[in-house]
Amino acid sequence: MVLLKLLKSQFLCHLVICYVFLVSGIIINLLQICTSPVWLVSKQLARRINITLGYCISSQLVAALDWWSGTECTLYTDPKTSPLYGKENAIVVLNHSYDIDFLCGWAFCDRFGVLGSSKVLAKRELSYVPVIGWMWYFLEIVFCKRKWEEDRRTVAQSLQNLRDYPENFWFLLFCEGTRFTPKKHQISMQVAEGKGLPKLKYHLLPRTKGFWVTVQNLRGTAAAVYDSTLNFRNNDVPNLLGVLNGKKYHADLYVRRIPLESIPEDEAECAAWLHQLYQEKDSFQELYAQTGRFPGPTVSSACRPWPLINWLFWACLLLYPLGLLLTQLTTSGSALAISASVALCLTVSLLLRWMIGQTEIDRGSNYGSKEFPLNNN
Repeated sequence: MVLLKLLKSQFLCHLVICYVFLVSGIIINLLQICTSPVWLVSKQLARRINITLGYCISSQLVAALDWWSGTECTLYTDPKTSPLYGKENAIVVLNHSYDIDFLCGWAFCDRFGVLGSSKVLAKRELSYVPVIGWMWYFLEIVFCKRKWEEDRRTVAQSLQNLRDYPENFWFLLFCEGTRFTPKKHQISMQVAEGKGLPKLKYHLLPRTKGFWVTVQNLRGTAAAVYDSTLNFRNNDVPNLLGVLNGKKYHADLYVRRIPLESIPEDEAECAAWLHQLYQEKDSFQELYAQTGRFPGPTVSSACRPWPLINWLFWACLLLYPLGLLLTQLTTSGSALAISASVALCLTVSLLLRWMIGQTEIDRGSNYGSKEFPLNNN
């Protein structure tokens, strides 16, 4: 075990993982571009192809969490509703507190077979990020500029386009709009005080307009809201670099299924409902802080082998020609060839580090700044 832990922390292993992810991702992006003519013939066929191609990318990150890091996830939920997970369209409302909360959400999707078709409301800048952002474009991810007057129509139209989606999907929604930090929390609670809203201890005020538009446009398409609250044992603050170094975390996820028809249609009433939901989420986090567990029973949700099998497939496909190339370059004795080999390794490492940096909390939005004034509506 000590030897394995040491191996996982080695830079060479990280380079291999990065290389496989980036090169396979670019290949898959190119294949997704090649599906463009298929959209003209059969939109549903093109969607199914892109679901499979998208899974080949996103499942590699899930494999890193489940199989490389060995992170465990305990699911707290009602055993009566858990059989519906993966068999219906749903809106997943998740707290936004960690660098890898999106990855835990993906792992949750994969356990119930909807990772390839999962959706998210993401900032438009992410659509320009190679591999993940380009994959999302072909998966019809809903992008926004965080400017309500511009987003209202485009987000609604993107959601309407999902009404005839051929596979069950989960729409992941971070209603807080940005990751929790003490500074952002202080600003958010000042807004709460000014508006006469109850203060939250573990969350930022939810942004109600985006939630209302999502619910209204997915009525008749999504069956429920999955209220999901995530925390980590031992006060861990996980990040992607920790996962890449093979550090094991233990996540606890509490999920409640709320039928969509129980959510008010009126915008003001829906906003009040969401604020009440976050009061309840805060109480769950308080219980977790005091007892180390969420309320209710746990349900078995073991990780699936497919993400690992997918990564092994791409590793076998891509590492052999890379090994031949590097061998030829280094044995040639050419200083230029050796320099090219080193430059290739450094480029792969820097590219992935840049992509990881986009997920870090301190690289989050300018919440409450003068350039981006806070609006929790």
